[in-house]
Amino acid sequence: QVQLVESGGGLVQPGGSLRLSCAASRTIFTFNALGWYRQAPGKQRELVAVFTGARTTNYADFVKGRFTISRDNAKNTVYLQMNSLKPEDTAVYYCNAARTYGLGRTDYWGQGTQVAVSS
Repeated sequence: QVQLVESGGGLVQPGGSLRLSCAASRTIFTFNALGWYRQAPGKQRELVAVFTGARTTNYADFVKGRFTISRDNAKNTVYLQMNSLKPEDTAVYYCNAARTYGLGRTDYWGQGTQVAVSS
């Protein structure tokens, strides 16, 4: 079983920054995908940013130029640096790690960390 523990959420004013961290209980080299999703009240969970390879990243259009995903393989940790935060970024942010097997996929999720952007 894989455990993912997020940290770094909180309340921030519009235009501010936060850095989320996600520590994995196993080496992150074993995952085919590693990244962040978010879910706002009344909305579906959506992709924010993800590593689809050791260095290959994919970002949602609404965070391009503002958020940066990074990883520290030695610490088995993935980060999400969020700058120029907007009220619409308010959501619970979830860390996700996935392994793929042909057409199959196993997803692991963290417990989520709340991000609130408000003045």
